[in-house]
Amino acid sequence: MIIDQDGNISIITQEKATIVELVKKIQSLYPKFRNNNIIVSLSTLNNLGLQDVLEFLELSNTHRATKHSFVIVTDKINLDVVPDEIVVVPTVQEAYDIIEMEEMERDLDF
Repeated sequence: MIIDQDGNISIITQEKATIVELVKKIQSLYPKFRNNNIIVSLSTLNNLGLQDVLEFLELSNTHRATKHSFVIVTDKINLDVVPDEIVVVPTVQEAYDIIEMEEMERDLDF
């Protein structure tokens, strides 16, 4: 797991561990980036299914409840099957775009 910081955005890149291990690591380190928007990049993983993405649902809901963005980046899953409760995009640039839009919505109290 690699953690990069870009302003108020924490970018977590997964390399080797399983999805379950990654979620546990993020939960244990959560106080470190609870005040930031979070991008989780799973682009390096080949075999990824809906269940893998859903492992992040609880963490995503908790983080989004604090008025911060939580975006998963992967192009290995059909975005049509992903529930609306979790944000998944195919590229890091789209993750930045989503965060920018969500910040504007929060500023306007949407």
